[in-house]
Amino acid sequence: MVIHLDGILSSLIIFTFIHIFQVINGEENRISSLEKRIQELEARQQQYPEVTFLTYKDRKRILVTGGAGFVGSHLIDRLMLEGHEVIVADNFFTGRKRNIEHWIGHENFELINHDIVNPLYIEVDQIYHLASPASPLHYMYNPVKTIKVNTMGTINMLGLARRVRARLLFASTSEVYGDPEAHPQKETYFGNVNPFGPRSCYDESKRVAEATCYAYAKQEGINIRIARIFNTYGPRMHMNDGRVVSNFILQALQNEPITVYGHGKQTRSFQYVSDLVDGLISLMNSNYSMPMNLGNPDEYTIEQFAFKIKDLVGSKAPIVYKDPVVDDPKQRRPDITLAKSWLNWEPKVLINDGLNKTIAYFRNELLVKHHSERNVFFPNEWLHTSDVPRTSTAKNIEL
Repeated sequence: MVIHLDGILSSLIIFTFIHIFQVINGEENRISSLEKRIQELEARQQQYPEVTFLTYKDRKRILVTGGAGFVGSHLIDRLMLEGHEVIVADNFFTGRKRNIEHWIGHENFELINHDIVNPLYIEVDQIYHLASPASPLHYMYNPVKTIKVNTMGTINMLGLARRVRARLLFASTSEVYGDPEAHPQKETYFGNVNPFGPRSCYDESKRVAEATCYAYAKQEGINIRIARIFNTYGPRMHMNDGRVVSNFILQALQNEPITVYGHGKQTRSFQYVSDLVDGLISLMNSNYSMPMNLGNPDEYTIEQFAFKIKDLVGSKAPIVYKDPVVDDPKQRRPDITLAKSWLNWEPKVLINDGLNKTIAYFRNELLVKHHSERNVFFPNEWLHTSDVPRTSTAKNIEL
């Protein structure tokens, strides 16, 4: 039998080349698969707006209690963009993690799930004490908790400020004036508050908290600021908090009857949230330590406001009138003379501009149908540049 070695050798060489080609092709497929997975992971990776770099002399460690709430989340946006290290303490009673998720993972940001009714031991330079239910629906749902947050929680934050010698800004409220007999309300007005009515858990606990702040300031030398905040609105408001703005917008968007409690002639003054944030930061960094009103002196009746929102939404929903709410203030308008003179502050956002942004946010919120969808609002007036990267996980994003 004759063996043709040349033929066998040729077959072996061909077989070897085929095998090598298959291996290389398989490896290329694996590499392509790995590259695709890496691209998917990078696409899911959080991207952050560019923040200002501050040296150790200018950078502050700032605690914001209630930072996952409506006002707190906007304050955090500003503080983060300014380059500070921000710590949020929130128990999510009324706040939402989604309000601040665009900062989670950033090296300057830290989130602590904490109820400030219990002491907190950290190192900070400034404390913005915003933690408290703020809408009647929420604070009347759990009045005991509301009192504890504003009394025990404030004492704990003042204790922290004393230990680390931090400056503390307490977010008080126009509700300390009660149903005012003076109009507009000046900081020197002592108020007309029902001490045991349905709103007293909020009104009186805020008054006690103010008194506690000044007791600590006098006895312990704590550097404090008191902001008396008037009605505020804007994106990230709780959809179901029972407040005038959120109620009217939600009802108008869904073409449900717009409910006005009472005759609708009671008045309110509404400020957009970015104006409030400007005022809070200016007050914190000022030399003024007595209570200061932060609000918009433009006054509207509730009835006027209902028609305004109805027109902006383009809704055909009817306006209906229901029984008045107990202890509902008849007039509410701030005197902001102090804020103008000490902070050079006054509201800048026009009511129609602010309401249109808020309506757009609520409209997007109603479109969210799945957990993976995001209705992210990041104010473009706070961005350093026009090409700041957006949050990559957002589906509905307004910049």
